[in-house]
Amino acid sequence: MRVTMHVDGAETAAEIDRPGESLLSTLRDRLGLTGSKNACEQGECGSCTVLLDGAPVCACLVATAQCEGREVKTVVGAVPRPVRDAFVQCGAVQCGFCTPGLLVSVADLLDREPDPTDPEIREALAGNLCRCTGYEKIIDAVHTAAAALAGEPR
Repeated sequence: MRVTMHVDGAETAAEIDRPGESLLSTLRDRLGLTGSKNACEQGECGSCTVLLDGAPVCACLVATAQCEGREVKTVVGAVPRPVRDAFVQCGAVQCGFCTPGLLVSVADLLDREPDPTDPEIREALAGNLCRCTGYEKIIDAVHTAAAALAGEPR
């Protein structure tokens, strides 16, 4: 089965063997887009978060066959440089496994809410698990990214 979708701004076609193949498998194994990480395969950890038609989803839970004609943005296409830079600057990247999903979720949050409060950040990141940082550095990074995107030094 051939599925055509727009991935990170480019029309992309993928040949899949079965209708239930996950978008995560297609991105990583067929298209070579390894930014989205494969961890739990149950939608619990958020490491595979992508934007599907502008909404954050766990790519491990979405069948590629459902993506025909739709827009998919991975960490490469969804995350502005100031967000990535803020994660590095604030020490919010440690082992890095959860980072792509967190970055996509943060980019989505800042697109909807340019100056989020700590509770709004925690709610937006509730589906993303990180075992290394303790989340405080991630929250600092979100505030730093918000200020950078607004053009203010922080």
